[in-house]
Amino acid sequence: MKRRDFVKNISFAGAGIGLLHPSPLFAGMGDSKVRLGIIGTGLRGQNHLWNAFQRPDVEVVAICDVDERMLQSARELIIKSGKPMPKIFTGDPHMYRKLLEEKDLQAILIATPWEWHTPMILDGISAGIKYIGTEVVLGITLQDHWNVVNAATQQGTHVMMMENVCYRQDVMAILQMVRQGVFGELIHMQGGYQHDLRGVKLNDGKTPYDSGVEFGEKGFSEARWRTNHSVHRNGDLYPTHGIGPIAEMLNINYGNRFVSLCSFASKSRGLHEYIVKKGGSQHPNAKVDFKLGDVVTTQIRCANGETILLQHDTSLPRPYSLGFRVQGTHGIWMDVNQSVYLEGLSAKHDAWEAAQPWLDKYDHPYWKQWGKEAENAGHGGMDFFVLQDFIESAKKQTNTPMDVFDAAAWSSITPLSEMSIELGNQTVEMPDFTSGQWMYRVNPFGM
Repeated sequence: MKRRDFVKNISFAGAGIGLLHPSPLFAGMGDSKVRLGIIGTGLRGQNHLWNAFQRPDVEVVAICDVDERMLQSARELIIKSGKPMPKIFTGDPHMYRKLLEEKDLQAILIATPWEWHTPMILDGISAGIKYIGTEVVLGITLQDHWNVVNAATQQGTHVMMMENVCYRQDVMAILQMVRQGVFGELIHMQGGYQHDLRGVKLNDGKTPYDSGVEFGEKGFSEARWRTNHSVHRNGDLYPTHGIGPIAEMLNINYGNRFVSLCSFASKSRGLHEYIVKKGGSQHPNAKVDFKLGDVVTTQIRCANGETILLQHDTSLPRPYSLGFRVQGTHGIWMDVNQSVYLEGLSAKHDAWEAAQPWLDKYDHPYWKQWGKEAENAGHGGMDFFVLQDFIESAKKQTNTPMDVFDAAAWSSITPLSEMSIELGNQTVEMPDFTSGQWMYRVNPFGM
């Protein structure tokens, strides 16, 4: 679901992180309730809030934000839902720490600007919260990722990145095909975040969708914080939508791991030209020097010999696409042309065929069971499933299907790609956040 549609619709160690952890059962939602706090009530936080209210097994006891506009939108949403008004924390950037002190708080969701994710996770761990869900990304620096992994494993805290693309219906069907050997042995994978964000990074501050040329304090929502990352950083700033599903198919951290990466960045032109087009060459923001290359390409080598190509492309005119490609010894799937080719199975030799019949045949049990409930959850239903797995884990006191090691491996691509580019496109080693346990763990996702 697009943001505008959502707005319309709502006018090893650690004791709790085992090496072999079962997937949460997709059972009935039951009578037990998870006491949940939500930090950040922007559009993403409101999406989580609305989905939580649809569940009889969740009690939202507290929310927190420093933006009164977003809090007011959240209040209106809560009133519309008919649910009791949670306790509201606001007025200071660190008031979320008061939220963490709420009695019997079992889980939190973090939907704030990127730079706040690591400190909020660490404070949540220190406060004794056992289930922490965070929007992407996990941290800014490589050290951020190590700090979260170390704290979570020491305290037995379950940290799950709320990476919804892993739950996309076609992606989960392809996961089924991969696990059943339809593509043979996997050789090469591609994905990325290819999304024209010029209207998000540069808007006039009135609504999220007006195409202006402002950011910073005048901007709305994401433009107030996201655009500065494009000003000051050069790397793959948003790798998880592409790498998450690929990592699940390749069993990264579960018998396989990322070994090294090398990144390249193109020149930067798109955001500057957009500003000039909308506001003229004399507009103050036309003087901003955007460090982020318009297209950032990252190549990753895996321990089992597979290669991965990631692309970050958010500053140029283009249709939205994650550019998935799954290629093995028996065939290939590409989401851009919605096609597959399977040697010996496709009707014509050397010719693409429509992927949909294959996707229907291998539709994942998650979607078969919960597809109807997921319809209005957001992002085409994906948001239902990511919250479902997170809440079911908290209810059953089991490990989350995507854990802190996964979050760190996927998200650390950002600082590592920055490092590679800064070093003149050198290949850099990727850390093993599991400290060798990747060789023994079993992948629970989608099981």
